[in-house]
Amino acid sequence: MPIYSLTPSLSHWERDGVRGILEVFMPQLARHLKWTYEDFLLFPDDGKRHELIDGEHIMSPSPFTKHQRILVNLTRIISTFLWQHQIGQMFVAPMDVVLSDTDVVEPDLLFIASEHASIITEKHIMGVPDLVVEIISTGSRKTDEIIKRRLYEQFGVREYWIVDPELESVKVYRMQEAGFVRVAELSAENGGTLTTSLLPELVIPLSEIFG
Repeated sequence: MPIYSLTPSLSHWERDGVRGILEVFMPQLARHLKWTYEDFLLFPDDGKRHELIDGEHIMSPSPFTKHQRILVNLTRIISTFLWQHQIGQMFVAPMDVVLSDTDVVEPDLLFIASEHASIITEKHIMGVPDLVVEIISTGSRKTDEIIKRRLYEQFGVREYWIVDPELESVKVYRMQEAGFVRVAELSAENGGTLTTSLLPELVIPLSEIFG
């Protein structure tokens, strides 16, 4: 719609002036429409998962019980291993992971090796975890398998697990020179077991994750 139709009382010169101001400042306003971590801190504590990906606000509902059982199982297995092998720290959601000012995520589970412990602050994780685990929830499949996978690849996460409660399967992506490579797609039905060089000697039967 032409600008002058919204400002019928302005003169020809005044309308040109308004149009010129908008042409100069609209691109800057558009850039500032991206949410930042400062905005993120003002989001309500409503039990939902709030995340920022390239400045876009993504909100997910609270997960279902099967999702949480899987998370509890993984947490128990990995935390027991880390208690015996002091090689790093594990965190579970909700925990803010600040990858950039416009990229703030809350993975279901993450591991940070001891040599990268400096990214752990009192309030959040300020940097890139070594291992990220996302458990697919209702409506989150595209986000976890495409959007977050690309995000974690972009920032250099060393390994990414996508856990699928419906199929009882796990996809493993590992960082290589060209980016993420899917190195395994395991299923509980076929007796799959999870291993990773990030957690040496740990073997996780998928039956223990989905049981």
